[in-house]
Amino acid sequence: MKIWEHLKTITYHKIIVGKLCFRVHLYRQGLLHDLSKYSWEEFSTGIHYYSGSYSPNSAERNTIGYSKAWLHHKGRNKHHWEYWVDFTRKGLVAAKMPYRYVLEMFCDRVGASKVYKGKDYDDSYPLEYYEGGKHSYIMNEETRALLEYLLQYLSEYGLEKTIELINTKKGYEDYPLLEK
Repeated sequence: MKIWEHLKTITYHKIIVGKLCFRVHLYRQGLLHDLSKYSWEEFSTGIHYYSGSYSPNSAERNTIGYSKAWLHHKGRNKHHWEYWVDFTRKGLVAAKMPYRYVLEMFCDRVGASKVYKGKDYDDSYPLEYYEGGKHSYIMNEETRALLEYLLQYLSEYGLEKTIELINTKKGYEDYPLLEK
């Protein structure tokens, strides 16, 4: 039954991301992560387009040309880079994401990768997935550098070492590869 399977999928994702957020001391974000997925606007899309191996939002986008659920989701969840993109007279401008939301975005990418890859997950997959779409991301340069650094570190050293690294840092300025 699609409703039950979708509920299990989003709840499993929320639990994984919540645990990761707790491990990097983002307790509030861990508890509140992706609550909008349980709203009717997002949940109904999940039920309708659920497949178990592909994002319902992507399926909706492929069908109608955009995703109402995604527009709802990214406008309410600050851990998505899209939340931080503004339209100005100069065009689209990406604001620098606060550090804590970059960390939650990292946890979200790991969590989504674990859900969608299942037993085939390994720590290189979040970077691989990111690399496949980064050409279309309108992301602040410093935000991009930090996310890429964390995903690369995860790929090379694994999740435990990456969490240890994050827990020794307090912000963007603590990552030497971000210095100009």
